[in-house]
Amino acid sequence: MTQRTASELAELCGAVLEGDGARRIVGPAPLEEARSDQVSFVRSARYARAFEATRAGAVLVPHDLAAGRRDVVLLRCADPSRAFTRVVEAFRPPPPRPAPGVHPSAVIEAEARIGAEASVGALCHVGAGAELGPGVVLHPGVRVGAGARVGARSELHPGVVLYPGVELGQRCLIHAGTVIGSDGFGFDPTREGWEKIPHYGTVVVGDDVEMGANCAIDRGRFEATRIGNGVKLDNLVHVAHNVIIEDGALLIAQVGVAGSTRIGARAILAGQAGIAGHLSIGPGARIGAQSGVGRDVPAGVDHFGTPSREKGEALRIHALSARLPDLLRRVRALEERLGPVEEEA
Repeated sequence: MTQRTASELAELCGAVLEGDGARRIVGPAPLEEARSDQVSFVRSARYARAFEATRAGAVLVPHDLAAGRRDVVLLRCADPSRAFTRVVEAFRPPPPRPAPGVHPSAVIEAEARIGAEASVGALCHVGAGAELGPGVVLHPGVRVGAGARVGARSELHPGVVLYPGVELGQRCLIHAGTVIGSDGFGFDPTREGWEKIPHYGTVVVGDDVEMGANCAIDRGRFEATRIGNGVKLDNLVHVAHNVIIEDGALLIAQVGVAGSTRIGARAILAGQAGIAGHLSIGPGARIGAQSGVGRDVPAGVDHFGTPSREKGEALRIHALSARLPDLLRRVRALEERLGPVEEEA
């Protein structure tokens, strides 16, 4: 079992130690569940009550947290959450990358190029003319279409599919079941039924992008659907044809973005938000969970609700809606009182 002293953990994450630096710690744990030989963290003073009740042996806390506990070793730092990530990695390092090489059951088509130190797992298929950069990892069952390109050190988990011609940047992490480059959803109505609109474009993904499990990224109709550098997609995110997501945007679980919409740099779309087509979500904008966005959102503005509104307005409307049953009762009471007066008139 891996053990660390409190002093070692403080040095690892750049924290100021208060208490017994020799205390032995065997691993991380949630604040409410931690034992005396485990370490946890407090994000802010908001969790002071939980801190006072914890049995953890060591706790990462903000510099300004007032702490009356003398039985707990404190590791004071500017950002306990980020520091705790380093602590967790000290006890549970990430699994090693698969060894380089091509599994005997993998199929590598003609003129495909496999970079140095790349790893291609069992039952993978790499299409004709596709290119895997140096150090790429394809876990078992990945499909890379003809002419697709995967940048150096990117890692694709089981069941990922890149359609032909898709471009994936460097150091990307794509989780199981995600499909990049499927047809956009487009049909013209005819007397005979729906006529499919072909999509001849592609998808271009920048560097350092992470996509969760079972995301679906559609190819553009004529040009490319584009996902910028450092974009992070949670599980079950859908990005439609010709969408542009600028650098550093964050899309949380089950977000859906309709075609030809532009998501600005470092915008945040919370879980289950739905964005209509041909809109602009400005840089730094934040869209609340389950919001339905049907109009442009300016840069840096928080939107919430369905239909979405500026957050302050949306919260005022929400507060007023809670009073509607009482207002309805009062209106009915007034109607009953005024009824005889109206009859006399």
